[in-house]
Amino acid sequence: MDEPKEPGRRGRGRRPAAEVRQAVLETAGTMLFEAGLTGITFEKVAARAGASKMTLYKWWPSPGALAFEAYFTAVEDTLAFADTGDIERDLTAQLHSFVGLLTGVPAGPVIAQLVGAAQTDPALADALAQHYVRPRRRLAGDRLTQAQRVGQIRADVDPQVVVDQLWGACYHRLMMPEESLDTAFADALIGNLLRGIRG
Repeated sequence: MDEPKEPGRRGRGRRPAAEVRQAVLETAGTMLFEAGLTGITFEKVAARAGASKMTLYKWWPSPGALAFEAYFTAVEDTLAFADTGDIERDLTAQLHSFVGLLTGVPAGPVIAQLVGAAQTDPALADALAQHYVRPRRRLAGDRLTQAQRVGQIRADVDPQVVVDQLWGACYHRLMMPEESLDTAFADALIGNLLRGIRG
């Protein structure tokens, strides 16, 4: 088990596992935003967090998977999806937050690195799918389905295609930065889409 010596603490008393895990995630998040994905190794994170390297190997299958969880822990609140009863307002608020995250420094470059690295890191790809892509698609799909139930979106519209149209377009501009990614683009996406799918 983990027996770190915490900064400013004498002795070798064990910290609870939850406390160690939180310290590791916070440390990894800080390092990720400081130096990017290439700066994340189990050895570096363990040393800075005051944790055992073996503990990190036990909890995460790869440094990429750790980096992703640290990233998601840092931005989870920013990506919350409200339900005010007005689908246009909710889509606009969520997409504005998302675009702000993708265009911010250092969060935007970090998510681009994570998505790119996931193509060759199976553990990171699995973490990305399980803890980010699927849950977030489900949240958006559920909100769009609710809008269908109350007649704000046509019943024949596939919510998952709408997710791809909106968020996929933002990821496209993040990864292929030929055109600007901003809230004006988000508003144009939502406006064009809603003209075609409103109930």
